[in-house]
Amino acid sequence: MLAVCLILLFAPAALFAQASGYAFKVVANKGVSEVKSGGAWQPVKTGSTLKSTDEIKVGDNSYVGLFHASGKPVELNKPGTYAVAQLEKQVSGGPSVLNKYADFILSSNADERKNKLTATGAVHRGTKDDINVLLPSTPGMNTAVYNSLVVVRWESQKTKGPFVVNITNIFGDQVARMETTSNSIVLDLNDKQFSDLGSLFVEVSDKTNPKIASQQYTIKRMTPAEQEQIRKAWNEIAADVAEVSAMNKFLIAGFYENKNLIIDAIAAYEEAIRLAPDVDFFKEAYNNFLIRSGLKTVQQ
Repeated sequence: MLAVCLILLFAPAALFAQASGYAFKVVANKGVSEVKSGGAWQPVKTGSTLKSTDEIKVGDNSYVGLFHASGKPVELNKPGTYAVAQLEKQVSGGPSVLNKYADFILSSNADERKNKLTATGAVHRGTKDDINVLLPSTPGMNTAVYNSLVVVRWESQKTKGPFVVNITNIFGDQVARMETTSNSIVLDLNDKQFSDLGSLFVEVSDKTNPKIASQQYTIKRMTPAEQEQIRKAWNEIAADVAEVSAMNKFLIAGFYENKNLIIDAIAAYEEAIRLAPDVDFFKEAYNNFLIRSGLKTVQQ
């Protein structure tokens, strides 16, 4: 009995991989990388699985993003040859609630790709806005935000800017006015000008022609009770995604989407892209998320 307990204690990742039938799943792949399963090296393919006995060779300027069978992310962005069994030793612990969110985000993106293949065309997301802000606006959508940082990004076919971002309170009083030549800004709800507001209302317009404008979007701060509910779920995965990496941010986006926190998921996707700007997978996944969330339509 003692021997069995020691095995469970020191080799949980390997045991869990055996039970799942694979050690890792290839989620993202960029550049030239190969896997050796048996005697021959073969190109790494997104969606394929790796066994504990395999080896993976990451080429120069290449990237491989993996999910362990337990759902825990692993990122390979340095050239070299890695034994999968050694990678498993880096994955601490056994079965994790992360697997729930890993499955959720992978299946969501797979479903969205299928939907795009059957789409016959698309226009704007259904509004008459000249500027489309990528925030929830459909009645019934969750405009609440858990974290303090909010990414406000927009698109427009009518103007390339510069832009004015106007932020008002519930009474319509202006709280902040920002000018930018970019198509995004980051708001920190902990800033003094926002810290006392339960809700913010955001509108983007063209600086030289204010008639070219978006509709008004709401950003709602969660109540302490709502925050506590999310915090309990977050604490279950926080240690496993503490390292700053694109794969971790990708999984965190899945966590927030699963909780219907669209604005927080947007920020996580933006961070994943910032951390791995050359890996198209994260951009595609972000675009898929925007489409299935109703913030954007299929472009053909």
